[in-house]
Amino acid sequence: MNLTLTQLRYVVAVARYGSVTMAARALNVSQPSISVAIDNVEDALGQKLFVRQRGSGIALTSFGRGAVAKARQVLAEADELAALGSREADVGGELVLGCFEDLAPYFAPALMRAFAERCPSVTVIVRDETFETLGRRLADGAVDLGLTYDLGLPAHFKRVLLHELRPHALLPAGHVLADKRTVSLAELAAHPLITTEQPHSWQHMLDLFLSRGLSPVAQSSTSSFELQRSMVANGFGVAVSYTRPHGDRSYDGLPLVCKPISDPLPMQRIILAHDTRQRLPKPALAFIEVAKAWLASHDVFNG
Repeated sequence: MNLTLTQLRYVVAVARYGSVTMAARALNVSQPSISVAIDNVEDALGQKLFVRQRGSGIALTSFGRGAVAKARQVLAEADELAALGSREADVGGELVLGCFEDLAPYFAPALMRAFAERCPSVTVIVRDETFETLGRRLADGAVDLGLTYDLGLPAHFKRVLLHELRPHALLPAGHVLADKRTVSLAELAAHPLITTEQPHSWQHMLDLFLSRGLSPVAQSSTSSFELQRSMVANGFGVAVSYTRPHGDRSYDGLPLVCKPISDPLPMQRIILAHDTRQRLPKPALAFIEVAKAWLASHDVFNG
């Protein structure tokens, strides 16, 4: 069996991007070069690594997931070997960070900047993910680390705690509850609740009410967090959220009122997650330390 590091890099890139076209663009090589590399690796291993999905690129087979995980390990060790002549503090290679879509705009760029100061030789790729896609891409090795809330991840994933948040109520300006110092879930349940369509998110929010024996009235859902905020600001209902951008205004410029919730509710965790079945490369380990230090020294969603 004669496999080259270049062939393995091409295979790992396709697994990361879910597309030969996107992998070729990222690596600045031709699509045929990557297709030939995949064919050669599959011939050498005697099994298919990928299956084509109509309209949604390609996906790893069960065998492919294990093969790509091993390929990533080989490439990481090769990068470490090549770096032996560098300064001990230098860390090189590539890091793919998957970020839950609501958190990505608020943390990913700042963390990338802090990490670049610590490890300038590492190329960081950031990918927006939903709760569902993040867990799958971590398992497939498409991303190394996931920055997310602690929702919807398998039990075997390791969770590195970065921060804990209390939920708050989102109200339109002039709402009957807007002048109160705090609001209760019982008070919120009397008004239409607007949730997002992210399955783990809306179920979690409903569970907060159900844990107090409450059922919110006339719910509606939105496709994104920012649309949810705009719907609230325009008077269509109330919401419960952990994420709080700087400046309490919606995208269309209307004011939002954020109030603490008086009920004793569990904290939500912002975490970095990774699949324990896969070896973390040095860039990922270094990023964890940078992220922990950065989050510890910054206010998070304090308005």
